[in-house]
Amino acid sequence: MIPSELRHPALYVPLNFGNAAVRAIARQVVPLIGATIRPGVRVERCTVPATATDPGVNLLAYQTVGRRRPGGALLWIHGGGTVVGAARQENAWCSRVAAELGVLVVGVDYRLAPENPYPAAHDDCYRALRWLHDNASDLGVDPELIVVGGESAGGGLAATVVQRAHDTGVPVRFQLLEYPMLDDRTALRPDPHESSVYTWTPASNRFAWTAYLGRPPQKRDDRPYIAAARRADLTGLPPAWIGVGDLDLFCPEDIEYARRLREAGTACELRVEPGMYHGADALLDGRAPSMTAFRTAMLDALSAALSEP
Repeated sequence: MIPSELRHPALYVPLNFGNAAVRAIARQVVPLIGATIRPGVRVERCTVPATATDPGVNLLAYQTVGRRRPGGALLWIHGGGTVVGAARQENAWCSRVAAELGVLVVGVDYRLAPENPYPAAHDDCYRALRWLHDNASDLGVDPELIVVGGESAGGGLAATVVQRAHDTGVPVRFQLLEYPMLDDRTALRPDPHESSVYTWTPASNRFAWTAYLGRPPQKRDDRPYIAAARRADLTGLPPAWIGVGDLDLFCPEDIEYARRLREAGTACELRVEPGMYHGADALLDGRAPSMTAFRTAMLDALSAALSEP
């Protein structure tokens, strides 16, 4: 049952991103959501240079004029199922973090599927993290205070980037995962009860994973970093915050990943928000008290991670 404060017209719009027309419209509309920038925050466009084997990656860097240097940084990865979205749709959140915490925030414009299947988006986000580390001195960033986070598909990409960073010796302080898309095998399971189909539906999920993977999800897929939940050993990963609504399609996989992180010895705070559907906070932050509290909890977790000795 959706609480009255969380009801929104988007709940009544049948969305299936497997439909090319719907996807084309969403690619125009979704980047406009949350596009307002906080006063006092400067946004600059940056680029991870192209190489002989990889194209350049476009970034948005958010910061206040007087931020502490060297200080912390957040690499933030936008959502959209890997098939829609752009870094600028996170302007409101990224500029809020920059303004309230006084840190550098970098958003990634990764390549979208199905035009660019795995490993394009993952590689783009990982290269952005390496760029942030390689240029830490010039950017005024403490390389020991870099957080990786994202929402929805961006949360899933963030989790795999953190795994790869661990494997390659790239320091990450903390991972901030907002209702992350962690397990392609969810698309293989029977459709959940109808209470879980709001905004991000099983049909969209199946299409998105198929588009990203370049083929339909399979029980066995040994390609590295395709989905965070497929990793067998979570030992040694940095502390995490995972937030998800109990009406979200990703709720079971997010709870399971939090459990596995804890069993592997990683500190993980899990917040399961009653009555919350996928993306409700993006629609209702500042208007619904529970969604304002949800976003504030994210900010508090990030602040704590960046202030710990």
